[in-house]
Amino acid sequence: MHQKLIAFNQKQREIAQSPEFQVGDVIKIYRKIKEGGKERIQAFQGTIIAIKGGQSASRTVTVRKISFGVGVELVMPLASPQIDHIEFVKRTRARRSKLYFVRTKSVKVLRKKLKEVAIKAGLISAPTTTEEQATEETVVENVEKSEA
Repeated sequence: MHQKLIAFNQKQREIAQSPEFQVGDVIKIYRKIKEGGKERIQAFQGTIIAIKGGQSASRTVTVRKISFGVGVELVMPLASPQIDHIEFVKRTRARRSKLYFVRTKSVKVLRKKLKEVAIKAGLISAPTTTEEQATEETVVENVEKSEA
């Protein structure tokens, strides 16, 4: 029975594929918002201050941003049908697993606490634009022509 639960949780995690991120990273969550009969997508960009339910199929992420001087937090399950997609913006180095202390700190102090980190190639795959794909294709074609 225990093995069946583990297999089920792993299967659910594979369905809800999301980029690998850590506490302290800045992400952009695109949510589906229903207003009357219409549906639109709204972006929420902020810093991850907590990730809960690490091994379960229903992980939740707490994202915080400052909007017009007021702190706004969003707690969303990663497997929610409301989430259209999640975009990684930048990585910062945090020395704690939960950053609840940022609620009482100013933005100026937090810049010193959360240092930006250069991302190693291959850690996080950013979506490529059509221009980048076109330039990659032309480079490959030019290399093939020069080899022939």
